Amino acid sequence: MNPNSLVAINDLSREDILALLDRTRYFEGHPNSHLLDGKIVATLFFEPSTRTRLSFETAVNRLGGRVIGFSDAATSSTSKGETLKDTIKMVSNYADLIVMRHFIEGAAEYATSVTQTPIVNAGDGANQHPSQTMLDLYSILKTQGKLEGLTITMVGDLKYGRTVHSLVTAMRFFKPVFYFVCDDELAMPEQYLQLCRDNGIEFHVQREFDQDVINKSDIIYMTRVQRERFKDPEAYERVKDCYTLRADMIMNAKDNMRILHPLPRVNEIAEDVDDTDKAYYFEQARNGVYARQAIITRALGIDPLKQ
Repeated sequence: MNPNSLVAINDLSREDILALLDRTRYFEGHPNSHLLDGKIVATLFFEPSTRTRLSFETAVNRLGGRVIGFSDAATSSTSKGETLKDTIKMVSNYADLIVMRHFIEGAAEYATSVTQTPIVNAGDGANQHPSQTMLDLYSILKTQGKLEGLTITMVGDLKYGRTVHSLVTAMRFFKPVFYFVCDDELAMPEQYLQLCRDNGIEFHVQREFDQDVINKSDIIYMTRVQRERFKDPEAYERVKDCYTLRADMIMNAKDNMRILHPLPRVNEIAEDVDDTDKAYYFEQARNGVYARQAIITRALGIDPLKQ
């Protein structure tokens, strides 16, 4: 395994996270460079993506590198039966870095075992999404001025939501208070509740997305109920519209409160929220370019602060 690979957010120490946030801040101020001149990055998306794929590719292009790869596995040799091992070993011949999204949990970790080319996990099933977590952390830091001691409310699909799993893991260093608002069928997996207990993090689990929890939150992290994770269509129909955030619900929120969402959204944030000063999800997506520039340069052993 290449030590510069990023498979899960728990690969990173507190110091690693803070260093990546410093890089992210640098790239927001200096998005265009030639740091990746002569470098090729392969983006292998075995699962559909818009923001993640485009922001990784934008990050590479703004750094002066080149992108190869595919956005639909049906157009690759996997449709002919090629194994993931053979795909990774083949692509390693052509690229300096592989960014991959896969529908199977653990796929990115497996990829690191068959190549010395660094791997960046762009999402593996319902497991981890570390690059999203870095842009989430940067968005929290920008809007709150700190990471320590915040009240963070996560709403919706906490069972399958890899973004919330990764964010809970990263925030273990910063002593938040969590509110997990979800239907019983979409509850946060026990391993993440245990992680909170092990790290002395206060958390509350509730079904009601009520005014009290909204008004005490610094960050409200809305999530989409992910139809693609459900094997039973009836189960999806039961829970898909459990929670919707509307503008009238945030009238008495804290001045500093901001709403995040990994996107795409369906019905969980009403469009009237977009025009409020609490909506930050589109800016959050823009921060993804800078965070991924930080991750890419780290994976390739390039320090932009020393160039």
